[in-house]
Amino acid sequence: MSGIDEVDLAILKALQEDGRLSNAKLSEQMHLSETPCWRRVRQLESSGYIEDYQANLNLDKLGWKIHAFVLVRFESHTANAFGLFEEVIQNSSHVLLCHRITGEADYLLQVIAVDLDDYRNFVDSVLRKLTGIATVQTNISLQKIKSTHRIPMPLKAQVG
Repeated sequence: MSGIDEVDLAILKALQEDGRLSNAKLSEQMHLSETPCWRRVRQLESSGYIEDYQANLNLDKLGWKIHAFVLVRFESHTANAFGLFEEVIQNSSHVLLCHRITGEADYLLQVIAVDLDDYRNFVDSVLRKLTGIATVQTNISLQKIKSTHRIPMPLKAQVG
């Protein structure tokens, strides 16, 4: 798929608002018959516009009371150190998000824990065991103001 059109954008917007929307309901909203609508959704999935579907869970209700934003800075910038770090982070269930960033730090992590002891255990058993890390700076969230996975949709179809 070299690009998407206005109908594709409308499909993406509808599915972003309600990922459980049935094909019948979606096709009705798009003013399409079911088969062409289904084909468009499959094409959007196979082209990577739609990555996956998931339920957004309430972390607090599930017992994850600590939400931390962690800045990690390395002593030296080697591919080996970064590669090992990224592999370990990929396999850590406490890490929800990891970005390699510019500025003072090399990585920004979003980490969850059930309590401060659990977070300390994560730092000691995961981050402190990795060689090459110079500093770990933790910022604990006091209050969630906004959290969304919905991205603003372009006003016009663009080549992707």
